[in-house]
Amino acid sequence: MTKPPITRIALAAGLALAVLAACDGAKTAKDPSAVEPAPASDPAPILAATPPMGFNTWNKFGCDVDETLIRQTADALVETGMRDAGYKYLVIDDCWQVDRGPDGRIIADPKKFAGGMKALADYVHSKGLLFGLYTDIGPKTCAGRPASAGFFDMDAATYAEWGIDYIKVDWCHCDDLDAPSEYARFRDALRRAGRPIVLSICEWGRNDPWKWAKGVGQLWRTTADIGDNWDSVVYIIGANSRHAAAAGPGGWNDPDMLEVGNGGMTFDEYKTHFSLWAVMAAPLMAGNDLRAMTEETKSILLNAEVIAVDQDPLGVQGEVVIERGYGGQVWMKPLADGSRAVAFANYTDRELAQYIRWAQIGLPPGPAKVRDLWAHADIGVHSDTGKHYDERFEVRVPPHGVVMVRIWPAASAK
Repeated sequence: MTKPPITRIALAAGLALAVLAACDGAKTAKDPSAVEPAPASDPAPILAATPPMGFNTWNKFGCDVDETLIRQTADALVETGMRDAGYKYLVIDDCWQVDRGPDGRIIADPKKFAGGMKALADYVHSKGLLFGLYTDIGPKTCAGRPASAGFFDMDAATYAEWGIDYIKVDWCHCDDLDAPSEYARFRDALRRAGRPIVLSICEWGRNDPWKWAKGVGQLWRTTADIGDNWDSVVYIIGANSRHAAAAGPGGWNDPDMLEVGNGGMTFDEYKTHFSLWAVMAAPLMAGNDLRAMTEETKSILLNAEVIAVDQDPLGVQGEVVIERGYGGQVWMKPLADGSRAVAFANYTDRELAQYIRWAQIGLPPGPAKVRDLWAHADIGVHSDTGKHYDERFEVRVPPHGVVMVRIWPAASAK
């Protein structure tokens, strides 16, 4: 099937008037199962030391989700090698929930999830994977399903009982609420539930989460929803790049889920998309149909050398070190072993020649070993003493494409 033609923000707009009163009430409503939302006394467990990797249903399937899809996707994560490449979280986005019971507990759609969420979580866990769900800070989700306002503690306890490992929390319908305090209350509810659960903050960057979200959640969206097109990817790269200082182990800027394999971009564009997400230390949440991937799609999503850049334990978000006025950029991400990941990006419709000097990426003058992460081949040892123009390292980058290399300094260039 094709991707849903509207974004979740647009979907939410049609429901906004219906929930304004409920949203106002959410400011004072109390969770019937809750104690007062004081911070938990024990520190939160350390989660997401590296950017989370996995799969989310929204980009490809929207509201067309059921337990058969989730079981088949869990199987596909294993059979394709995705799990072993690091994609551990299987997350159901919006539309799994339909109502609340007399006791206030959230109810999964009994037709689409007849076996229940606990049994589905057990199946996902049996595959060596982790399981995630979606809710919203407000009274309704972006698709108009029941959400968590007034039920933070009850929902957190339910998720823990089901065996949930990851919760994505959206921001539809309640823009008049205070995002930092509401997400902190949700974090505290998760802590009281007693199960380590990754909190994905999804308020689209509207409240500057890079300033307050670390210590609240483990990842936070920095932009509106991604689209499966080149213009969307280029815009998000620029927007997410402004907040590199906020990222690090335990807390990551989230430029949204991957569109690789959904058909709206070329092979080179998808490689650029994936490469820049890796250089930016972004969460890598696949958003395509894992049951029917082409070899090209697999070659991108399963590129172990690019994934290693994203998952590097140093946890630094890469930044632009050279901005070419004619539509090219050079990005650099320092890695834990002293090497540098360098991505030469081309946003133009023509091939570009791009270059760097070692000093521009923080390397000393002299020889350095260079490896092409898409060709999976050593380029060799390149020497740049810093004295001669023709010593610069140069590549040719295809239109809308990327060349990504890893460079080890002189001590490693043997």
